[in-house]
Amino acid sequence: MLQEFKDFIAKGNAMDMAVGIIIGAAFTAIVQSLVGDLINPIIGLFTGGVDFTNNYAVLSGEVAEGSSLDAAREAGASVFAYGAFVMALINFLIIAWVVFLLVRSVNKVKDAAAKKEEPAPEAPKGPTAEELLAEIRDALKAQ
Repeated sequence: MLQEFKDFIAKGNAMDMAVGIIIGAAFTAIVQSLVGDLINPIIGLFTGGVDFTNNYAVLSGEVAEGSSLDAAREAGASVFAYGAFVMALINFLIIAWVVFLLVRSVNKVKDAAAKKEEPAPEAPKGPTAEELLAEIRDALKAQ
């Protein structure tokens, strides 16, 4: 059973999957930083710094007027945090768009590399040795 496990791990598919998961986790951190640190502030300039995260409705419990979502949750109130959901949705759409653009760029590079690797069409070959000998024979007979 140990040998089967070693064979499974040594196969390319398992190793490729492991590498993909590790790179995916690292890539997620990069994309989240891109969105949180670069794209959201730019969007904030156009929307006047609107942040929906602290928009919520109190379902039960007492919350001071104008409290943040975290303060309302710490007070033990049951809140309907629609603003946090809206921000998560906006972040998802931005991340999905960035990933789409990156995948599209990678696919273009792959396509360009594949076109370079395609062999050029072969030039038409001349007659074979047998065909040349047959022509010579026929020319000698005709004389």
